[in-house]
Amino acid sequence: MSDIDTEAKVLGKTTKYCLTSAALIITIGNKKPQTVPLHNVIAACYHSDARLLEIAYVIRLKKKGPLHLVHLDGQVEESNAEAAGNLAKTTLEWAYKDVKPNRRLKVLINPHGGVGKGVTTFNKLVEPVFRAAGCILDLVHTTKTGDAYEIAKSLPLPEFDALITVSGDGLIHEVLNGFANHAYPRKALQMPVAPIPTGSGNGLSLNLLGIEDGFDVVAASLNVIKGSPMSVDVFCFTQNERRTISFMSQAVGLMADVDLGTEDLRWMGDTRFIYGLLRGLIKFKPCHVQLSYKAVEQDKKKMFENLNLRRSKNGSVVPRENQDDNSELPESKIGLDETEGWTTFPEPLLYLYAGKGPYVGRDFMAFPVSLPDDGLIDIVVQSTKNFSRTDVLASFGGAPKGELYWNDSLHYAKAEAYRIKPLSKKGYLSIDGESYPFEEFQVEVLPKLATLLSPHGYYNASFDDLTARKK
Repeated sequence: MSDIDTEAKVLGKTTKYCLTSAALIITIGNKKPQTVPLHNVIAACYHSDARLLEIAYVIRLKKKGPLHLVHLDGQVEESNAEAAGNLAKTTLEWAYKDVKPNRRLKVLINPHGGVGKGVTTFNKLVEPVFRAAGCILDLVHTTKTGDAYEIAKSLPLPEFDALITVSGDGLIHEVLNGFANHAYPRKALQMPVAPIPTGSGNGLSLNLLGIEDGFDVVAASLNVIKGSPMSVDVFCFTQNERRTISFMSQAVGLMADVDLGTEDLRWMGDTRFIYGLLRGLIKFKPCHVQLSYKAVEQDKKKMFENLNLRRSKNGSVVPRENQDDNSELPESKIGLDETEGWTTFPEPLLYLYAGKGPYVGRDFMAFPVSLPDDGLIDIVVQSTKNFSRTDVLASFGGAPKGELYWNDSLHYAKAEAYRIKPLSKKGYLSIDGESYPFEEFQVEVLPKLATLLSPHGYYNASFDDLTARKK
């Protein structure tokens, strides 16, 4: 595949373009050449009547900075017109190889999510990227809790290629439950969903984009434009005979206190979680619940090895099996009174955290060996037995890298299902960051039921064997 070259005048400076199979290399005047990966090119067009070459892409202006949108409009000499047209046409073809251009997007914007900058962020940073890429937008500003649920529940599926949330993880929770109650729930849950992170924790965005780009709204916008559908497991949360979809996490004890007990501090951003942790440690009270779970694996070494095995296969997600798109959601396979093969946790709990996806926030990789489609839920249990406030503070130093996983006092299991029975009347229960009644419930896995847009096809989280490093 030979390179394609042309040149044009950008702001009066001679600009050279060289298209390779992997990148578009742009040299403006005497400046250092800029190498733009084709994945980052979102538009290329040559207007023959005006001899204008337009290129749009996103790139980092600083090595560790966020992505920025760049527009280059170059005036082409008549002698270079044919080459410019060929370069624009080929650039667009290669940049969107295996990806549908001009995606039709239903965009839900929560003006009140996180620190309340969703609208400003979208208008200033996100919408210009979508428009440059030629996306067709249907924008809705949510006004109250439940709006996203109702929109997803009645969404005309053939009219859109993806549903985008400009908010935190709470809006994703609403959307997936709206899809679950759609007239065609399975088909609705195959609609790709992607977050633009303007919330406090932004756990899903961190899991899809990684720790460096998880809060970068332009990187998230690029995922919307170029990402591929990835089937993921979700959970059926059953409480008082009512079924709810959970996609990220369930928490009781200290971790629920940290999340729900700091709702009034959203103005602090994700710093509120650190404050909530320190406040919770002052009380250091056990969570009075009975935990039972149906474990499949509890050997930390084996779970880590399985994670690495998936990495060695480039993290490829196994495609979902063919199913009737119009069928109802799968029935529960695990009875609420089933006990065979179940284990009851024998120690007092400081907290229980269960979920899917390594990160729950920028400062906490709670489920480091989580896989998007293994059909299991990762359960983390911290006992108060032989564990002090000082131990908690010391262990949380490595929380952003998942190092708590290797602590002997931390119990970690992959399970098909689990259930919680409160032994006291007071307490917090957090489901995907949303408050639910502190009452008995059961959670089981619904394999590969939902769909996300992903730039990688796997969770972008690096996790190492801490025990090997200590040897």
